[in-house]
Amino acid sequence: MNGGLFQGAIPLAFASQTIVIGVSVLVNVLLLVWLLVRRKEEVENRETGEELMKKTRDEAELIKQKADLEAENIIKEARIKAKEEVISSRDEFEASTRQRRKELQKLEERLTAKEDNVDKKQAQLDSRLEALEARDRKLHQEQENLKEKMEQLQARSEQQIAELERVASMSQDEARELLLSRLEESLEAERGALIHRFQEENKQHLMEESQTIMVNAMQRYSGDCAYERTTSTIPLPNEDMKGRIIGREGRNIRTIESATGVNVLIDDTPEAVVISCFDPVRREIARITMERLLADGRIHPARVEEIVAKVRKEVEAEIQKAGQEAASKLGITRLRPNIISLLGRLKFRYSFSQNVLMHSIEVASMMGAIAASVGLDERKAKRAGLLHDIGKAVDHEVEGTHAAIGADLLKRAGEDEDVINAVAAHHEEVEKTSLMAILVQICDTLSASRPGARSETTELYLKRLEQLETIGKSFDGVDNCYAIQAGRELRVIVKPEVITEERAQIMAREMAERIEKEMRYPGQIRVSVIRETRSIDYAK
Repeated sequence: MNGGLFQGAIPLAFASQTIVIGVSVLVNVLLLVWLLVRRKEEVENRETGEELMKKTRDEAELIKQKADLEAENIIKEARIKAKEEVISSRDEFEASTRQRRKELQKLEERLTAKEDNVDKKQAQLDSRLEALEARDRKLHQEQENLKEKMEQLQARSEQQIAELERVASMSQDEARELLLSRLEESLEAERGALIHRFQEENKQHLMEESQTIMVNAMQRYSGDCAYERTTSTIPLPNEDMKGRIIGREGRNIRTIESATGVNVLIDDTPEAVVISCFDPVRREIARITMERLLADGRIHPARVEEIVAKVRKEVEAEIQKAGQEAASKLGITRLRPNIISLLGRLKFRYSFSQNVLMHSIEVASMMGAIAASVGLDERKAKRAGLLHDIGKAVDHEVEGTHAAIGADLLKRAGEDEDVINAVAAHHEEVEKTSLMAILVQICDTLSASRPGARSETTELYLKRLEQLETIGKSFDGVDNCYAIQAGRELRVIVKPEVITEERAQIMAREMAERIEKEMRYPGQIRVSVIRETRSIDYAK
């Protein structure tokens, strides 16, 4: 079919070539006619027209012969070119045919190979199917045999049950009820023992977990403690300065005392002035005023009043800044300005050896850590911890305990009920209505019982740590020991070649007993004896 199409395409190409030649001849003829017309016109205008016409005819005949010759040449060239194209197309067709035959042959070979593989797989499947059918027949036979044995076993079991009922004079249902009742009694006793054991284990686990949480919270925050102070001592350059502070007829000292509200003690300490006042803010204002007066040298009533007014503004600004910094440090927002001011006043208030503002920040930090561990609201816990001693800022001005005063202040400020109750109940003055109140009381106790926080001085605290390490090092076989976690743990490292595992356990108990006998300390101290074996060798 392709060959027929190709043969039909050759005449079409030849016809198109012939048309082109005809058009060329036609153009030449038209040109000739035009020349004849021009010559005719010239002949008519001239007397020698006939000769010219004859000459023109001869030229036209020559042109026509030339055009015929060119047409024949073009036709011959077209025929030659067409033959060459036919030959080239035939060669290409034969080459593509040979290529397709090769591809078809390869496909036939592949199909033959696949058919062979399919036949082999079919044979394997047939053999497997026969094996499975044989196995199925065997399993069916075994199932029949098993069914027969089960029927025999059932009959024998019924026979034995009947024999047991006859011997025991009791039916099967009665025997089952008796067995179940005895089993229930036994299980009831076991259940009680298990419940008791689980309760004890859970109680111990909860105790250990709560201790871990509290210790971790204390370990994450440990601020410095300051000594208790109700007076401020200002050194003087010389004794003559006391006279200038007193002034003529005592008017300077009276102005200082009346402007600041403190007592100025002149003669008690040589070369020093002591300022005494129960209000820490007024005492701080008086202290700064006195230092500036001594530095300036101009001490008279007008100057005193001027400096006191200026210092009072500076201290108030410092109070506001301290309160805002405390709240920002803990991420607490939406506090009213008066509450922030009261927080800042706690910076100048001390309870035993603790700064009350630092104590409040410490309680808030521990509360946040514990609340996050037990699933309470961390932000609310920090808020309650920071505000739990807010009443101490004004307890010298308002009657009542600082817990009740603080709760009243927070209630007026529109604080959350849980926070108000936590502040009011942290000294057992009112009933606790939430876990937050219990948490405030726990963290307040933790902060207050920290070494150096209350009546214990830093010197005594350091002596206790030294004594703790001395007791640990006094045992034989101890390589080194350290008092860590603010004296809450004694970590002892022993020599493994001297102390065995059993001896390490006994040593821990002996150290704990000796610490209990020889030392006085708040809370409890953990003794950890560490025995480590290291195997070392060198590649040479």
